[in-house]
Amino acid sequence: MSATPRATPRAVELAQAAAAAAQDKLARDVVGLDVSGQLALTDVFVIASAPSERQVGAVVDAVEDRLKELGAKPLRREGQREGRWVLLDFGDIVVHVMHSEDREFYDLERLWKDCPTVVLPPAPADEA
Repeated sequence: MSATPRATPRAVELAQAAAAAAQDKLARDVVGLDVSGQLALTDVFVIASAPSERQVGAVVDAVEDRLKELGAKPLRREGQREGRWVLLDFGDIVVHVMHSEDREFYDLERLWKDCPTVVLPPAPADEA
């Protein structure tokens, strides 16, 4: 099991764009995990939280719009109807937008703790 990041530059670019779009919609605790050493199906997981089903939907829409601008379309989308945990599979990356309660319960970061993180843009400072 190698801890050396092997995500492609394209996967990192998409992950950073997805994270920025999620943060623009006030997603919380956005992280990127380089799962390329563990999974053959994708390079990066982007995980983000939102406090309500409505906000989960807004984050999902923003991520899809931003990645479409970069020429990436989701190959698969799951969980949209329930709005608690939406998975967007873009091939190079998989974006998980989760209701805050579900994220705490499933704790994906713990499951993938051996994977290196991907440097993402910092969350914007609170405008207060």
